[in-house]
Amino acid sequence: MKNIQDMSVGEVGALVCSHLEARGIRVTLTGGACVSIYSDNRYQSLDLDFIEDLPVTRRKLKRTLAEIGFSEENRHFVHPETEFFLEFPSGPLSVGEEPIGEIVVMEFSTGRLRLISPTDCVKDRLSAFYHWNDRQSLEQALLVARHQEIDLLEVRRWSESEGELEKFDAFFMALSK
Repeated sequence: MKNIQDMSVGEVGALVCSHLEARGIRVTLTGGACVSIYSDNRYQSLDLDFIEDLPVTRRKLKRTLAEIGFSEENRHFVHPETEFFLEFPSGPLSVGEEPIGEIVVMEFSTGRLRLISPTDCVKDRLSAFYHWNDRQSLEQALLVARHQEIDLLEVRRWSESEGELEKFDAFFMALSK
């Protein structure tokens, strides 16, 4: 296996995901790291956000991640040989008011990575645009939508349920350019 300092965000994510799963902790990657993976690194996130399927004590997480060289630093887990760091925000795995619809599993040389689908990744980014007017998140949603097959009808349906059809239209118009 290659050294962690030479790993991509997906490879680090797969290493962590597989290691945790082998010890009974199932997690799914969400957030900006998914944008990095789905946009072929046109957006780069150093932060890997994992949501646990079932609650795990911080002590168990700390002990398990130490086995692969990560240590706790404030609310993050860091490794001395990589800039990537890990966070474990509280669940459940959802976007807006709805649970995540699909989990994708990608294979890397470092293991299997569970992550939200491209469609849910777009919804996740649009959520920040809708609720906080975060333009960077809109750009990230556009990156994913331009590089992956997404279900636009599902994104529109979800946007309507969030009360944000007007901002969905802005996203759709930008995507059409």
